[in-house]
Amino acid sequence: MDKENTLYIDLKDGRVTIEMRPDLAPRHVAQIKKIAREGKYDGVVFHRVIDGFMAQTGDPTGTGSGGMGEMLDAEFNKEPHGRGTVSMARTSDPNSARSQFFICFKDSNFLDGQYTVWGKVTSGMEHVDKIKKGAAGSGAVSGPDKMVKVQVAADAKD
Repeated sequence: MDKENTLYIDLKDGRVTIEMRPDLAPRHVAQIKKIAREGKYDGVVFHRVIDGFMAQTGDPTGTGSGGMGEMLDAEFNKEPHGRGTVSMARTSDPNSARSQFFICFKDSNFLDGQYTVWGKVTSGMEHVDKIKKGAAGSGAVSGPDKMVKVQVAADAKD
């Protein structure tokens, strides 16, 4: 395991380990690591969770319209959006990703080539599956679950 390119996300049910892929999306991975190292992902909610599709987080306002860090140019790649894939959320502008990302619950290949894949869950997917789901359609979550702590494995104390 490359600890410098491994992200730990602690959820209420346990730790999720994500292998980050700077070979696919170097600028996105660098920004995720910077935000994590600043502690800015800690306590951020999963504001949009669609059962059978994905769980989205990374907005400090919890509304889906906020973000942290600079806007990034898309780093679209050929990595498929399979179960456990971690990819950047964005607006209709392909070059608008900042800090929001989503984890796929199942294969979502209709997203391939349109969103920047930057990682994959290597352990703890059973904890991702337990994230509180949102309303049918919108995925808006009332009383959402949150990322308790997010850290780069190289920095992890526990």
